[in-house]
Amino acid sequence: MRRDKDKIKIIPLGGLNEIGKNLTVIEYKDEIIVIDCGLRFPDEEMFGIDIVIPDVSYLLKNADKVKGIFLTHGHEDHIGALPYVLKQINVPVYGTKLTLGIVEMKLKEHGLLSVTDLKRVSPKDVIKLNNVSVEFIKTNHSIADSVAIAIHTPLGVVLHTGDFKVDYTPIDGEVIDLSRFAELGRKGVLVMLADSTNVERPGYTMSESTVGDTFERFFTAAKGRIIVATFASNIHRIQQIISAANKYGRKVAVSGRSLENIVAVGTELGYIHIDKDNFISIDTINKYPPDKVTIITTGSQGETMSALSRIASNEHKKVSIMEGDMVIISASPIPGNEKLVSRVINQLFKNGAEVIYESLADVHVSGHACQEELKLMHSLVKPKFFVPVHGEYRHLKQHAELAVKLGLNPANTLIADIGNVIEVSKDGIKKNGTVISGNVFVDGLGVGDVGNIVLRDRKHLSQDGILTVVVTIEKESGSVIAGPDIISRGFVYVRESENLMEDARLVVKETLRNCEEKHITDWATLKTNIKDDLRNFLYEKTKRKPMILPIIMEI
Repeated sequence: MRRDKDKIKIIPLGGLNEIGKNLTVIEYKDEIIVIDCGLRFPDEEMFGIDIVIPDVSYLLKNADKVKGIFLTHGHEDHIGALPYVLKQINVPVYGTKLTLGIVEMKLKEHGLLSVTDLKRVSPKDVIKLNNVSVEFIKTNHSIADSVAIAIHTPLGVVLHTGDFKVDYTPIDGEVIDLSRFAELGRKGVLVMLADSTNVERPGYTMSESTVGDTFERFFTAAKGRIIVATFASNIHRIQQIISAANKYGRKVAVSGRSLENIVAVGTELGYIHIDKDNFISIDTINKYPPDKVTIITTGSQGETMSALSRIASNEHKKVSIMEGDMVIISASPIPGNEKLVSRVINQLFKNGAEVIYESLADVHVSGHACQEELKLMHSLVKPKFFVPVHGEYRHLKQHAELAVKLGLNPANTLIADIGNVIEVSKDGIKKNGTVISGNVFVDGLGVGDVGNIVLRDRKHLSQDGILTVVVTIEKESGSVIAGPDIISRGFVYVRESENLMEDARLVVKETLRNCEEKHITDWATLKTNIKDDLRNFLYEKTKRKPMILPIIMEI
């Protein structure tokens, strides 16, 4: 095949028209590069679901082509699906030191650490494969060791920015490598995939170091304990809390399993620095005066079972709110979590705490680039083609429009959806078909065994309840021996609706009598008739449609 007929395929299996579940396939000839492997947390409609992961059927079908999973950073929406995917397809995983440190912790829990080939990389490293090479480029984000990934192919460079911001004063002093982006831009980038999360926000994202100044101000004023809730993965934020506590003579305790794990990994790898004498167990906090204690906790999103939620509702075994406590929620609510966060803030206030949150002070900054930083990235890279990623549809649309305002030909931008096959050649970019994609639900130990039909039933049960009809029939004659008995759950309170339940029994009796007269004995027809007649009766009487479950026993 002549090179000018060559194509690069870009196939997003997650992360488009949603925030989370990021997984992008880059395919050239017989090599597939997978960028990230994340999860998404369930919507309110996903009853009982723990997490949502991408459908990787396409990778399983092309397993011999997959050369590895290349990680941009260690957030759950970029690495959380790894244990589930690696159980199906065992390929090398490439990541920076902290990213792999967090991955190791996850794989250990799933019993996969000893059988997974983890390959540590650093910014500026290049992994050479047969037809392509993969380069890692330093970026800034709300977690240390974040990178962009440039895939060098004979057709040109495919650049994936990962999640990024431009921070000139990062906590670790590691500034984004803008010169490398500019160098790639001068040489020519075929297509860029870029983070769209904050495209609606004008200006620049504030530096992480500004949060440290805010912490110092509150640590100076606080008279009692300080409890700070933040994302467990934000190691730089954790370090700033520790530094402020150390400066004002406070001991530091940690509450929340994910936070404890991250602090252990971060300390071991040298990303978190804390004097052992200043680090105390959550069990011993009451041995110290309140003005000498700082507690770092999970639960900044108001999650029901998180440490902060349990503290707010007085259900935490080790920590309860005391008069004079200052609670700092150092995070902004993820869209959809606003009510949960608001509920926790209200409970904390009721219990006597002073609560500081984003709308009152600069206690959080985003990890994603705002408009001016996105403009800078576009201006440096100057891609021939552009595919916005990491955002809901409105984010992708506005990011494409921003690229056009900067001079890109509208025909050279493409807004994709999960499962689209995007073909890029030197001549153009287009969608060409789709692959199997979508959501795989994880519920407890079950992966993929809960589908849309089960979710529909769970929704039905949650809204309308269930009626179980139990009847015993003689096998030979088809006559009713016992029942029908009706058991109600989540529909009406039986004691207060005895007449309704008795009338419902009579409706079922009448249905069974009609079936007996017509010599209908097969169970499927009997059950259908019971469901239809009872559903019509109940809707007429209550305007509700509970799930009806007939159980027929033969003797």
